[in-house]
Amino acid sequence: MTTSPTAPEVTTVPLLSAQGLYVTLPGRHGGPRARAVDGVDLDIRPGEIVALVGESGCGKTTLARGLLGLVEPTAGRVTFDGRPLDYSGRSLKAYRKRVQLVLQDPSGSLNPRHTVYDAVAEGLRIHGYGGDERTAVAEALSRAGLRPAERFFLRYPHELSGGQRQRVVIAGALVLEPELLVADEPVASLDASVRGEILALLLRLRAELGLSALVVTHDLGLAWNIADRVAVMYLGRIVETGAVEQVLTAPRHPYTQALLSVLPEAPGDPVVLTGEPPDPSRVPPGCRFHARCQVLASGEAERAGVAGACRGQDPGILDGGGTAQVACHWATR
Repeated sequence: MTTSPTAPEVTTVPLLSAQGLYVTLPGRHGGPRARAVDGVDLDIRPGEIVALVGESGCGKTTLARGLLGLVEPTAGRVTFDGRPLDYSGRSLKAYRKRVQLVLQDPSGSLNPRHTVYDAVAEGLRIHGYGGDERTAVAEALSRAGLRPAERFFLRYPHELSGGQRQRVVIAGALVLEPELLVADEPVASLDASVRGEILALLLRLRAELGLSALVVTHDLGLAWNIADRVAVMYLGRIVETGAVEQVLTAPRHPYTQALLSVLPEAPGDPVVLTGEPPDPSRVPPGCRFHARCQVLASGEAERAGVAGACRGQDPGILDGGGTAQVACHWATR
């Protein structure tokens, strides 16, 4: 486990909050609309790193886009610093200065025709920065670990390593002095040695600048190394959430248990989930995980007397409280 720098004190008042958030997307070939985000409550507090974990297609990225204001929720609301998110142009522009996105693929995030200087300065120019642009760009690059910053000003993305390109992307977010980063698979495209450096950088930025972060990932090992809290997402819902040590050392939801079982250091045999996640335009009745659930398949849920509820009764929507919570009939029997 990575040793993190001393973290700033985390308050109980959320900086960013999703309350009963729904995002539906057009169905395939004119079919039913997909419930990509299906009633999510999630809080991120000042100075806190939250990992949003789940398989591909579970709704993680759509939820992140909803929190960023890139898609407008079908229902529910997002609040930032206690105020509901306003989707009008001017308000949204001001909000996106305070909440910055760091994408998975630095090569796709950077214009190959722009120098590093122009890539980092772009946000300042969009937001009409009135200060010393050169100084601001140099400070952002230095904070992202590219020193001396001036040595990188005139370089192009193809002249940099993958880790350096990701640091440029992070510098482009930092230059606007945001309060929260939303990092979507920030190290997925990097070599293992570089992954550790970028994670250490994010932890250092949290310690030095008091930054909050939502880290979207399919990797529970990454969550263990960087997060204070973890939220496990399946088919548009948060199915388990709590302090990272509690959720990842004593997982209660069978889905969380299955995800953890495939980590290299996990004891015992990995849990092989059958089939693919259901189509989000056709969410099954009951617990949405029941068709793939190893506890139900083994007969353990039947012996516990909850199999009928698993197949026919929705276990409910979790709120964003600070203690570990789980949406599972078997775990809460």
